[in-house]
Amino acid sequence: MAETTVEETTPGARAERRAAKLAKQIQAFSKAHGGAEGQLAHLGRTGTRIVLVGEDGDWGDLVAPSHAVAVSAAEKSGITLHESFDGDFAAKVRTGPYEWTRMAGIQIGGPSNG
Repeated sequence: MAETTVEETTPGARAERRAAKLAKQIQAFSKAHGGAEGQLAHLGRTGTRIVLVGEDGDWGDLVAPSHAVAVSAAEKSGITLHESFDGDFAAKVRTGPYEWTRMAGIQIGGPSNG
């Protein structure tokens, strides 16, 4: 019978493994996009959204099960975190036709989402 240590089964150990996995995903995004910065957004019971913006303007996101895991993942990955998604940080995002149609198209006279 295999021995299982308490450390491997504690919630803290699971959180650390999840943070490490998210950090690897953040690092892969950063590498693919010439660097990246991020911002954390609370999602309620669902967790925390990690919004990533690459130096090339591409963006993506990941969801962590808690704010603590999101912060740990960001720290492990080495990205800069912003307090809010505005100003110079938001200006880095490159949007395409899909985003304009889905998020702002109807309000500014663009094609409908239907």
